[in-house]
Amino acid sequence: MAQNVMSKIAFLMLMIIGIMSGNPFEARAKFNPIKFELDSLDNGLKIIYCVDRTAPIVATVVHYKVGSRDENPSKTGYAHFFEHLMFEATENIPRASIDKYVQEAGGTLNAHTSYDETVYYFKLPSNYLNLALWIESQRMRKLKVDSVGVNTQKGVVIEELRMRYDNQPYGTMLMKMSERLFKGSSYGWATIGYIEHLEKATIDDFKGFYDNFYKPNNAILVIVGDIDIPETKKLVRSYFGIYPPSEIPTRNPFTISPLENNVEEVIKDSKAQLPAVFIGFRGPKIGEDDYYAMNILSDILASGESSRLYQRLVDKEQIALAASMFPLSLEYSGGIIFYAVAHPNKSLKKTKEIIFDEIKKIAQDGVSEEELKKAKNITESQFISGKKNVLEKAETLAKYQAYFNNPSLINTELEKYLSVSAEDIKRVAQRFLSNANYVVLYYHPNSYSD
Repeated sequence: MAQNVMSKIAFLMLMIIGIMSGNPFEARAKFNPIKFELDSLDNGLKIIYCVDRTAPIVATVVHYKVGSRDENPSKTGYAHFFEHLMFEATENIPRASIDKYVQEAGGTLNAHTSYDETVYYFKLPSNYLNLALWIESQRMRKLKVDSVGVNTQKGVVIEELRMRYDNQPYGTMLMKMSERLFKGSSYGWATIGYIEHLEKATIDDFKGFYDNFYKPNNAILVIVGDIDIPETKKLVRSYFGIYPPSEIPTRNPFTISPLENNVEEVIKDSKAQLPAVFIGFRGPKIGEDDYYAMNILSDILASGESSRLYQRLVDKEQIALAASMFPLSLEYSGGIIFYAVAHPNKSLKKTKEIIFDEIKKIAQDGVSEEELKKAKNITESQFISGKKNVLEKAETLAKYQAYFNNPSLINTELEKYLSVSAEDIKRVAQRFLSNANYVVLYYHPNSYSD
């Protein structure tokens, strides 16, 4: 029973945060700089080409600079809704055919949405590159936003919302944390949005969202794999060059106020078999100097079984079955959420006290050179191994172009992590954790009392 419970909890955490763990003992791989070519069309589409002939495959990524933060606070969930609708039909692609075309070609496809982005990707045999480009060009401006597709995907997304919120342990955590940690800003709701907003949404609402954000000047196309760049440029122009220039997307100005008070809330959760505590802090936005120090600090404090929180809560005190963290890496702000899943009848308040005690130790005394070196080694290994797959390369190039207008960071960002000092760790611990306000969510099974 205990093993089954822990398996469910592990699966849940991975589902919510989508984190990938690296092997701290993995030998360092040699990192060869990644070569690419940046291009653009008159309509504003940015394109990145990268040749990788290790296998006869190609990956395409279309990164739209639209996420849940671009939504109206009274009309949330639209960005995530389009992640689904974009697999429906276009003017020239019949309904429910996109998956079929790609699978018959021996490829895979998927998409994801976050606070700041919506990203679509294909991986196919390289001789099917034209298929991926045709589908993406069709979806960019010729998507059918009609009653059949909208009603179908409304049902799918609303059912997904119910499954996440109502039928999963700790299912409301990310929404509640977003609402409290980023109150008053457009980061103040989880990407999936609110059921009532989607239920009320009209076709005109969705058409307005699509026409505002889904167009060439709000997108980055990345093609990585076994390609010939001059020939690929011709294909890109034939598929995407048909669209004329248009107005840049209209966006709500982003504002965020300081977190003025600590917030603590107790949630009775009938789906949770074990009590859990989630502690959220504001963090540096992606790309800031402190962002890299915070990532190293987070690994030392709460990533993996050798981390301080796991060693203290799970191994030494034996008050928790799991302890870790996950970041919210955002364009205009940031966050870090520590969590621990407690043993039955163990105190969540005591668990919280231990987490804050470990934070205080780092803020006062810093970290050891051994801890810092180990964390950097893990970061370096993950950074290098994450650039070997054609799809991972494509996603990373798109991210660096979208957030920093600098895809060259795929070769140089590692230096920012490796330059973090022990003093940097201590400083960010004081600024963002020890001397900052926070949000604590206690999840109690119905039979639990602290």
